[in-house]
Amino acid sequence: MRLLIIGTLCGQVGAASQIAMARGAKVNHVDTIEAGISFLRTGRGADLVLADVQEDIAALIGGLEAERISIPVVACGIGNDTQAAVRAIKAGAKEYIPLPPDAELIGAVLTAVAEENTDFIFTDARMKEVIKLADQVAPSNASILITGPSGTGKEMMARYLHMKSKRREGPFIAVNCAAIPENLLESELFGHEKGAFTGAIARRIGKFDEANAGTILLDEITEMEPRMQAKLLRVIQEREIDRVGSNKPVKIDVRILATSNRNIEEHVASGGFREDLYFRLNVMNLAIPPLKERPDDVIALARHFAVKYAEANGMPARPLSEETQTKLLGYSWPGNVRELENAIHRAILLSTGDVIGPEAILLSDSPLAPGSAAAANTATGSDAQNMVGKTVSEVERELIINTLGHCLGNRTHAANILGISIRTLRNKLKQYNQDGFNVPSVGGAVVNRPLV
Repeated sequence: MRLLIIGTLCGQVGAASQIAMARGAKVNHVDTIEAGISFLRTGRGADLVLADVQEDIAALIGGLEAERISIPVVACGIGNDTQAAVRAIKAGAKEYIPLPPDAELIGAVLTAVAEENTDFIFTDARMKEVIKLADQVAPSNASILITGPSGTGKEMMARYLHMKSKRREGPFIAVNCAAIPENLLESELFGHEKGAFTGAIARRIGKFDEANAGTILLDEITEMEPRMQAKLLRVIQEREIDRVGSNKPVKIDVRILATSNRNIEEHVASGGFREDLYFRLNVMNLAIPPLKERPDDVIALARHFAVKYAEANGMPARPLSEETQTKLLGYSWPGNVRELENAIHRAILLSTGDVIGPEAILLSDSPLAPGSAAAANTATGSDAQNMVGKTVSEVERELIINTLGHCLGNRTHAANILGISIRTLRNKLKQYNQDGFNVPSVGGAVVNRPLV
């Protein structure tokens, strides 16, 4: 665990550092937000940022987003400064820790961050075979291609391989190749020199440099453009990178893992992905089956998520009723583990009894889901039919407002379920309000009507 502390923490930097180091964290400290972003830009990296609440937390979150640095931020301040705590959470901080620092609280935050990145729950025989193979190949330096449908846990598998490897003490750096524009991906991966292009105001260390002596995950690599595929092939062959704007190659020591939700052989055959790069990456293939082919994992994962989100929301842990388990097992889970996690998160927020009943499990209509609304109610048709004639923005608006309604107006819960940042959600809700649409307030009634 790498921890970066920003600010004075009201004179408690030393105490917080000692607590974190006693829990096994490697701690660095800078005085200002600008210094913190500069530190992260150089590639030294962090898994968690602990920031003084007196600093501009919104500017810190915005700066990290602008640099495409994905790191959770926890704010710290004197215990009775509730207004500052609320501002920090609204700005995007994950948690607020009162000062002076409490050893158990800081330890719990560090543990939560570590567990969020390494949890891998499985009981099904098919997954046991995949894990057995992963355990065999993890200690090597071989490149591994992890394949499977979206939401099956490919990134979790990559983190598992890293923690089981000889590089576990080194950094694990994940890059979503599909989320970064082509004109920025080269700089993101390999770094750039100051003045290399318009906007390059300082030298930037790339993700390969940052992952040195560790592991880099190239997530959804099959979305990478052909020009970048050629550059990546050279990096794998030569074990060196060229920063944008530099003519001096930099040697690297990095293990490469890659994921894809495509049928890569078909993608190669169609010319969308280089065959030579595919063979370089596919020294070993770990194929994660969809959740519908791992029925024994459904209940195990559901129980895990029920405990996780009960704790996260300060709510009592409730068991899954027998009827609920039957309902979960009767659904096809087209969104795989990610959809199951969202369903259980919603159920935790909606449950009121001593158990999580089937009425709290809200599932997407699907002709593949036995007992679903689409299967049972042919008069209304499927969700896809109901969307015909609507624009993408209208469908998005309906999804966001209905999800917020199910969360009783809680913005944070809704953003987590939707998979978007709280800032993005707030901006969209502000626009919906301005456009005259009813947006549920905190504690408001569930919105389940279609918008017109």
